[in-house]
Amino acid sequence: MSLALLCSALCIGAERIVDISDAQPGAVPSCFRSALAGTGKPAEWRIVLDDVPTALEPLTPQAQKSIKVPVIAQISTDPTDERFPLLILDDEVFGDFTLTVKVKTVSGSKEQMAGVAFRLQDEKNFYVLRISSLGNTFRFYKVFDGVRDNPIGPEVQIASNVWHEIYIQCEGNRIRTKLNGEELIPELTDNSFAQGKIALWTKSDSVSYFRDLRISFKPREPLAETLVREAMQRFPKLLAVKIFSTTPAKPDLHVIASSDKQDIGRPAGKYERECLSGNTAFAGKAGDRAVVTMPLHDRNGDPIAAVRIEMKSFPGQTDANAVGRATPVIKLMQGRVQSLQDLIQ
Repeated sequence: MSLALLCSALCIGAERIVDISDAQPGAVPSCFRSALAGTGKPAEWRIVLDDVPTALEPLTPQAQKSIKVPVIAQISTDPTDERFPLLILDDEVFGDFTLTVKVKTVSGSKEQMAGVAFRLQDEKNFYVLRISSLGNTFRFYKVFDGVRDNPIGPEVQIASNVWHEIYIQCEGNRIRTKLNGEELIPELTDNSFAQGKIALWTKSDSVSYFRDLRISFKPREPLAETLVREAMQRFPKLLAVKIFSTTPAKPDLHVIASSDKQDIGRPAGKYERECLSGNTAFAGKAGDRAVVTMPLHDRNGDPIAAVRIEMKSFPGQTDANAVGRATPVIKLMQGRVQSLQDLIQ
């Protein structure tokens, strides 16, 4: 095995399991990204072996009560007060989710904290749920534009060198939390962050351990698919809608969203390519259907996608009339699009 951590993040349906069972001590958690909120020296995240209770009750007093397994550890000890090491699960953005993780505070003269940052936008915007063994507190707070608001949560005994389970559930703007199965903080409501990344979190010189990170989540729908679905619902006379654009994995113009899922991935035709390259609309007929292809623009007014809209034609249908019928659909979409990245995520 290489020195980099063999970290398999398994997607089983809508469950993300971070599995480090085969990781070697001293390895760096390569499926994450180390970052720092606040000031101070960079964090140092490593795999270490630690005692974990066995899954089954010992049958005899002499039976082994724990086993050593790989866990994720933050081991740097810079005592800078406003120093918050983050280990960000960097390849997924979560909206609604339920998370559990085991955390342990091991040492620290200034702080002994461990927790989770979630709906993280960047190092200056996120929520935090954490425990403190020196302060004996379980707290939630928000960081917005680098400013931490007042923490919410009770004083409660938090033993160090003991595994504790943190639970977080986000549904829309509602946040529920638990510590070791107890809901010690009333349900919270906050509209600041609708989605974001998840990170392991510590403070100052805290040496903290983490294991068994599990995230059950509602898969996010790419904006392009949302726009197609909403258009078909809002305008019942539409027969079909397709959005053509490019993605990093497929740079040729192709269907990225469609009212017919079987179309996704198919290459663009002549009119879609010319619509995007020339930033112009096309209208015509295909059998008994009126077909309009119009560009979709980013915040700067540059065309980033071609939208093909198919409607039932009628006697006397003109190209100009068809474009007029399609324009409200494009306006509905245009109000939601800021960039190509927004569209394909």
